[in-house]
Order: sequence, then structure tokens, then C-alpha cells
Amino acid sequence: MNLSLLFPELQQAIQKFPELSPTIYQPNIMREQSVKTLRSAILHPAEKDKPLKLNFICTHNSRRSQIAQIWATVAAACYGKDELTAYSGGTEATALHPNVVHALQEIGFRVEQDGDHNPKYSIYFSEQYPPLICWSKVYDDPANLTDSFIAVMVCAEADVGCPFIPSARKRIPLRYKDPKYTDGTPDESATYVRTALEIGAEIFSFFQE
Repeated sequence: MNLSLLFPELQQAIQKFPELSPTIYQPNIMREQSVKTLRSAILHPAEKDKPLKLNFICTHNSRRSQIAQIWATVAAACYGKDELTAYSGGTEATALHPNVVHALQEIGFRVEQDGDHNPKYSIYFSEQYPPLICWSKVYDDPANLTDSFIAVMVCAEADVGCPFIPSARKRIPLRYKDPKYTDGTPDESATYVRTALEIGAEIFSFFQE
């Protein structure tokens, strides 16, 4: 793993991943199977000569799916998985939530906003890589290159409501607790940062043998 390509603040955050205990998901046998399946797909892809595409899906594509996409992109860079591309989408499009943007900045990402209604955000994590462009969209948006991808369902609503994802060659449930329950409370900032870090810690673990 090469963390040196990242901004120093991100390096420090990732180095503390092992200290985190999960609070946004409940470990159980079914989830362990999902983790095993996704890790195997990343480390030992069935089609080694083809790109590996992960599409993280939740209802609004405003919080958890975007966070997962961003961390998967960072992890792929750190582990030299150039064949992996991460996407995200929802069953409907809304906007990337401002609390997510603030949490990413707090962790060490550099963020630039373009527009006001469902703005596009340039998410920078390295001087050596271009920014990831994030905005809310449906999972089958043309920007997601919707063929032969692995659908990773990160919320219960989308997991239950979308039992079949067209063009997905594999569908993996990987639910995270939605941080929106703290919106408008004194705990929202800390909860969003914690959620982003915990998702990052688990995503990074998928890239480790």
C-alpha cells in the first residue's frame, strides 16, 4: 500500500483506520459473506483482463454511496489497482449532502464545488491523480458505464427495493447506517466524520490479502 501519493492529512486518517470499531453496521454471518465476496472480487477478479467496475448504490446517492465510491477510488490508487473504477448512484437523484462535503474536508480531502442545484464536486485526494467528480445521479446514469458491473447495495431501502439491477453481473448487499439521523443536531459533524472514516476503513480492508 502506497500512502505517500495522498495528501498528508489523508495519510494520517488512513493510518488510524485499525483503531476504529464499527458503529455503522452490525457484523453478522450474512454480512461476513458479503465482505468475503466483495474482497474476493477485488483481489481475485474473475475476468483479469477486463476492467473491474464497482457501483455503490443507495436511495438518494447523497451520502453513503458517494462516500464508498470516493474511498474505493482512493484505495485503488494506493494499492495500484488501476483496473478498478468505482461509481455510485441512487434509485433517484438528489444532491451530495453538504454534511458529507464537510466531513470529507475535515478528513483531508480538498473539495471544489461547481454549480448550485445538484452541484458537481471535484474531490481531490492526491497531487498525482485527477479529482473524482461527484454529483447525485441514478445508478444507471450514462456516466456510470452501466454494463457488467458489481452492484454494492449500501442501504436497506435500495437493497430491498431493487432486488434486480439490470446489467449487474453481481449484486452484493453491504449496508451502512445512514448518518442523516443526526442532521440538525450538535452531533451531526462528528457523526458524518465517523461514518466516512468507518466506511473508508472497511473499503480499504477489501484491498488487503
